[in-house]
Amino acid sequence: MKGPGLALLLLVAAPGAAQQIDQRFNDYPTAARADYVFACMAANGQGRDVLERCSCSVDQIAAVLPYAKYVEAETVLSMRQVGGERMAVFRGTAVTDALVADLRRAQAEAEILCF
Repeated sequence: MKGPGLALLLLVAAPGAAQQIDQRFNDYPTAARADYVFACMAANGQGRDVLERCSCSVDQIAAVLPYAKYVEAETVLSMRQVGGERMAVFRGTAVTDALVADLRRAQAEAEILCF
């Protein structure tokens, strides 16, 4: 297919492809983003500038780390704070360490770009 037919096909297909990319980078629920921003502001201050920086930070993390991986890493970090032998599975295993490392890298990148 050449000429206007190909251009029309690309034009029709482009919104669907753009929507799929947008959904991939915007899979964090609003409540999760708000929780992150509230916690970030509690740690960094309550001003408008901090709100902007914290919002930027969660957007950067979302661009790097899918929401499912974010939840897994946050769960591991939460479980690591609990004592006892049952929680040993969350400490020092390659899988859990990799999840936390991915989150830490995303957070470090967000801090560099936003703060």
